[in-house]
Amino acid sequence: MATKKIALLGFGTVGSSVAKVLATGKFAGVELTHIYNRDVERKKSTPNAKFVPKTTVWTENINDVLSSDVDIVIELIGGLDPIESWLRKAITSGKSVVTANKQLIAYRGAGLLRLAKKHNVQLIHGAAVAGGVPVIPGLLQGQAGDQITRIRGIVNGTCNFILSKMEAGAEYADVLAEAQALGYAEANPSADVDGFDARAKLCILSRIALRAELDPEQVPTQSISAVQAIDFAYAKELGCTIRQISAAELVGATVQARVAPMLVPNTLPMAWSHGTQNMVVASGRFGGDVVFSGHGAGGEPTAVAVVSDLLAVVHGHSSVELPIKKRVVTGDFLSPHYLRFVVNDKPGIVSAIAGALAKVGANIDSLLQRPGHDKNALPFVVTTEPCLNSTMDKAVRIMGKMDCMLEKPLCLQMLEREER
Repeated sequence: MATKKIALLGFGTVGSSVAKVLATGKFAGVELTHIYNRDVERKKSTPNAKFVPKTTVWTENINDVLSSDVDIVIELIGGLDPIESWLRKAITSGKSVVTANKQLIAYRGAGLLRLAKKHNVQLIHGAAVAGGVPVIPGLLQGQAGDQITRIRGIVNGTCNFILSKMEAGAEYADVLAEAQALGYAEANPSADVDGFDARAKLCILSRIALRAELDPEQVPTQSISAVQAIDFAYAKELGCTIRQISAAELVGATVQARVAPMLVPNTLPMAWSHGTQNMVVASGRFGGDVVFSGHGAGGEPTAVAVVSDLLAVVHGHSSVELPIKKRVVTGDFLSPHYLRFVVNDKPGIVSAIAGALAKVGANIDSLLQRPGHDKNALPFVVTTEPCLNSTMDKAVRIMGKMDCMLEKPLCLQMLEREER
C-alpha cells in the first residue's frame, strides 16, 4: 500500500493526542508530514510534541499545507471561518479531509460533502459527535439497513458532568466552576450549558440517522442553568433524574427536534450516564433500540475516532450513501411536563395554577411539596398530563405574571417511561 502523506491542522488537546496515537500505533501507510498551528515554537515544547517525527514540517502558514502534496488533511481547529474556505481549497486540490468540527459539519456539511464527491475525495467526520464513541460510523455502516425514526441521547459531556454532580447534591455555580477548572467548560460556557454544542451534534445525527437535513437555527434549545439542586430532589420522588437530552424524531414530513434539560426515568439507559460519558439511543423500525455509550470528551478518546477515520480513508473505505431530504423542524413534543415554582405561600395558589393550565387546555397530573422550606420562598412541583411544549410555554407565561411568583416557573419536558 502506498504511503499517504498527512497534514494536521491544530495541535491542541485533540491534535497533539492524534500525533501520540499515530506514533504509538505505528500504522502502516501513514506519514505525518505537516502540522499547522499558530505559535508553533510554543507547541513544539508541549509534552506530546515528542511523538511528532523529526521530518515533519511545522508551519504557521496554511498555504504551506494547501499547496503541498499531502493526501489527507486532518482539521482539528474548529469553527466556521476561515476553516470552511481552507477545506474547500484542500478538497478541490484532491485532498481528502478528516474533521471533528461539529459546527462546520452541522452548518456547512452538506455542501462540503457534495464538493468532496465531485472531486472524488472523502470527507469523514466520525469524531464530530460523541468523541471516542463510534456512533457516526455505527449509524452509517451498522444501521444503514434499518429505518431510524428517532434519535436521542446525551451528547455534551460538560453538561452531563454538571448535572450528574448536581444529582449528588452540588449546586450549579459550584459545579460549573469545577468544570471550568478541569477544562471541561470554557470561560464562557454558553455553547455547552445553553445547548448550542449539542444542537449542532443533533443536526449531524439527524442527517445520518433520519436522513433529514435540518437548519440548526430552527432547533429549540433550553439552558441547564435554571436547574437547581431542589429539582433533583423532586425528580427523585418521581423516579427520575435530570439530563441534557438531544432528541429528534421523524413524524411524517416533519422532524420534532429539541435540546433541553429533561426528566429522565431511572428505567431508561440515559439516566445511568454520569460524568463526561455520552450516550445515544437510535430507534429503528426493524432493529429496535441500539445504544452507543462511552467517553465523549477528552483528547485521547477523540483522537481514537480521528485516527480511525484517517485509517478508513487510507484503506479506501467508503460510507453508505442514502438520500437525504431537507425537513421542516418543530420543537413541539407531546409529553408530560414538570413545573417547579418558588412562591410566597398564601391560599389559592394551586387553584390559580390549575386555572392557568386549564386556560390553555392542560391538566395537572400530580403535586409535590417537600416539607421544611420557608413559606416565604416555598418551592413546590406540579406535573402535567401529556401536552405540547408550545402549550406549556403559554401556561408558563400566564403563571409567571402571578403576584405570588418569586421566580420564573421552571418547565422541563419529561421523557416517556418506556423505550419503544
